[in-house]
Amino acid sequence: MFATYDRITQSLNASAAAILPTLARFVFAATLLFYFWNSANTKWDGTPFSPGVGGYAQIFPKAMEAVGYDISQMSTFHWAVVVAGTLAEYILPLLIVIGLFTRFAALGMIGFVVVQSLTDLYGHGGIAHTETLGKWFDGLPTGAILDQRAFWMVVLVTLVLKGGGPLSVDRLLSKNR
Repeated sequence: MFATYDRITQSLNASAAAILPTLARFVFAATLLFYFWNSANTKWDGTPFSPGVGGYAQIFPKAMEAVGYDISQMSTFHWAVVVAGTLAEYILPLLIVIGLFTRFAALGMIGFVVVQSLTDLYGHGGIAHTETLGKWFDGLPTGAILDQRAFWMVVLVTLVLKGGGPLSVDRLLSKNR
C-alpha cells in the first residue's frame, strides 16, 4: 500500500511543474483578468495617459476629497502614479495570461494588490468595516480584503515560484525547452 502511494505521489510531483503554473494562469485569466481591465477602464478619460476623476479618486481618495475632486489641483506626481497604475492594470495581467515575463509580471501584480489593498483599507476606509476587511479563521470566506486577496496571492506566488509553465511564451522563448 505504501509503495503504491509512493508511486502515485512521485507521479503527481513530476506533473506539478507543468500543471500548477498552467492552472494558475488559467485561474487568473478566468477570475482576475477582466476585473483588473474593467478597473483600469474606470480610471481614464479618453486614453490611459489622460486620467479622469475616477482614476485620481480611486488611487488618491483623500487627496481628491481635499481638492473637491478637481483634478487640475493634482500634481504631476499624482498624474504619474495614476497613469502607471492604470497601465499596470492592463499590461501585467496580459503578460500573465500569455505567459510572457510571467515571474516579473506576477511579482508586479503582488505589489499592485498590496498597494490596492492598503488603499482600500486606509484610503477608502475599509479598515473600519469588518465585512470588507474580513477575518482569517472565522469560517466566513467572504472578506474582500483578507480572504479573497489571500487567494489571489496564492495564484500569483505560484507564478513567481513556478514561472509560466509549458504553455507560455516564456517557454517558447526559453533556451531550456
